[in-house]
Amino acid sequence: MNICVFLSAADLDDRYTGPAREFARLLGKGGHTLVWGGSDVGLMKVVADGVEEAGGRLLGVSVEFLAAKARPGVDEMVVAKDLAERKRLLLEKADAVVIMVGGTGTLDEATEILELKKHGHTEKPVVLLNTAGFYDGLKEQFRCMDDEGFLPRPLTELVFFAEEPVGALAYLEESLGVA
Repeated sequence: MNICVFLSAADLDDRYTGPAREFARLLGKGGHTLVWGGSDVGLMKVVADGVEEAGGRLLGVSVEFLAAKARPGVDEMVVAKDLAERKRLLLEKADAVVIMVGGTGTLDEATEILELKKHGHTEKPVVLLNTAGFYDGLKEQFRCMDDEGFLPRPLTELVFFAEEPVGALAYLEESLGVA
C-alpha cells in the first residue's frame, strides 16, 4: 500500500515521536510505501527514518519553498509548485491516509481529505492516530458535527480513530484487503 501520512515537521517530545516511530516500523516491515511531505526534519524525519530502516519505500512530495528541507536519497521525490498542488499529489499517490499529530498544515490536509470523502470524491480509508490524546478535542468536535446532523455520511464512514499505531495499520490493511 501507498500510505499517505499527514504530520508535523516540528521537533516533538517522545510521547509523540515514539508512537510515530512505531507506526513507521510497522509500515516499513509490512512492505508499504510512505507517501509524505518529503521533509527531512522533525517528526517527518522520524517517520521517514523508521520506514526506511524497516525496509519500506519513501515517496516524498515537497513544495518549491521547502525544497531545501527535502530528504535526499528517497525512492521518489516530487516537488510541487504550491501547497494546493502538494495536497493533490499526496492524495493522488496514496491508497490510504493516516493523520498524525501536527499543526495547522496537518489540520488543513486532514479536513481536505475528509471533505472529499464526505462528498464521495474518494473512498480511501482515513485513520486519525490520536497519539497521547492529542486529537481528543477534535474527535469530540467531529462527534458533535455527526450528532447534530452536519455530516451527510456517518462519521464512522469518514474516519477511523486509532489510539495505537498497530490499530491504525491493521484498520488500513483490513480496509484494503492487504494481509
